[in-house]
Amino acid sequence: MENNVQEISTGDLQKLLSQDDAILLDVRSIDAYNGWALRGESRGGHIRGAKSLPAKWTRYMDWIEIVQSKDITPEKTIILYGYDVANTDQVAEMFAKTGYDKIRVYYGFLNEWVADPDLPMDRLQRHRHLVPPEWLHSVLAGEKPQHYDNDKYVLVHAHYRNPDDYAAGHIPGAISMDTRALESPETWNRRSPEELKAALEEHGIAPDTTVIVYGRFSYPKNEDPYPGSSAGHLGAIRCAAIMMYAGVEDVRVLNGGIQSWEDAGYELTTEANKPEPISDFGAKIPGRPKLFVDLPEAKELLQSSDGDLVSVRSWPEFIGEVSGYNYIEPTGRIPGAIFGNCGSDAYHMENYRNLDHTTREYHEIAEIWREADITPDKHLAFYCGTGWRGSEAFYNAWLMGWPRVSVFDGGWFEWSADPENPTETGIPD
Repeated sequence: MENNVQEISTGDLQKLLSQDDAILLDVRSIDAYNGWALRGESRGGHIRGAKSLPAKWTRYMDWIEIVQSKDITPEKTIILYGYDVANTDQVAEMFAKTGYDKIRVYYGFLNEWVADPDLPMDRLQRHRHLVPPEWLHSVLAGEKPQHYDNDKYVLVHAHYRNPDDYAAGHIPGAISMDTRALESPETWNRRSPEELKAALEEHGIAPDTTVIVYGRFSYPKNEDPYPGSSAGHLGAIRCAAIMMYAGVEDVRVLNGGIQSWEDAGYELTTEANKPEPISDFGAKIPGRPKLFVDLPEAKELLQSSDGDLVSVRSWPEFIGEVSGYNYIEPTGRIPGAIFGNCGSDAYHMENYRNLDHTTREYHEIAEIWREADITPDKHLAFYCGTGWRGSEAFYNAWLMGWPRVSVFDGGWFEWSADPENPTETGIPD
């Protein structure tokens, strides 16, 4: 171990955490950080106040840029902990090589911190709905891993108008679902209750079915309609949100999509699986109508002191430089909407993602939102151009347990189609 790396005890850690210049870093996977007990520990989650910096990321060329983006600077005391000594030391070595000279390692997380119920930990409130690949692999093997006691599930490989994406390779046992089964390509809004009922029945999904959805981050054979985008994973979360609205009680998203499955060392297959249709969904649709709002409700939120519309679009879209879509001509924004900043353009959500495509640390998302006055005490309706990015932001807030969150389904597409609706361009005052 490098000379500037020191091992500390539980007592030392407690003292260091009271210092302003100390940063505690969890080097386990983001799934363990969120709350999954991947080593069978009695308490899942992370030490309160820790940031997520998985050891996996040390393989990336721009590792130091990730570190700097988290405001982890060399003058601060860096404290590292994880499941094993090897991964903790691996990250410590990276810091030592890049000029950090106040590095501490804590090896007592599993045997001491987790074991003491008086020591504080945090976790993503609804983390069980954002699943790791290990959990999915266990379910597919016929086992009953943590947070799963069902006897029926459907694994969905989501794509938009691209069955070749599924055919090129998918997780074993997955069925193919075109996002158009759940949303209309004419309006990009969710389909009618009757259409949703028929689509869910066709795909073998009932209210009590556990549904796990995932997508691909790049399409095969240069067929990506939006090169470098995350269209497949966005589509998966869009499907998840609509299923939740319809009334499917247990919808899960594979964190990191198909990329995380492959990163975990699991194989894909090209063997197709056909859905097993059911005769009746068995419940009224929508089962959770408050998860989506339409134009009249969006206008009410704009006038309310108890609600906000959140525009999950890029800055050029928000200020009206571009519409973001080749099929939407008007540019601008809805007056009064709060900027939720998806990332670079209409097909990317990098401000909500880690470099490995997993969902960004939830504390960071919440802090960005707080700075923009997006807070959990209000009814928040997230929107974008046509619902995909808005659905992902909504899902993040829902995972955090924010009590009143919705998708404004029509978004900019529906709002801008009516010339009677006011719009704005330029940088807001």
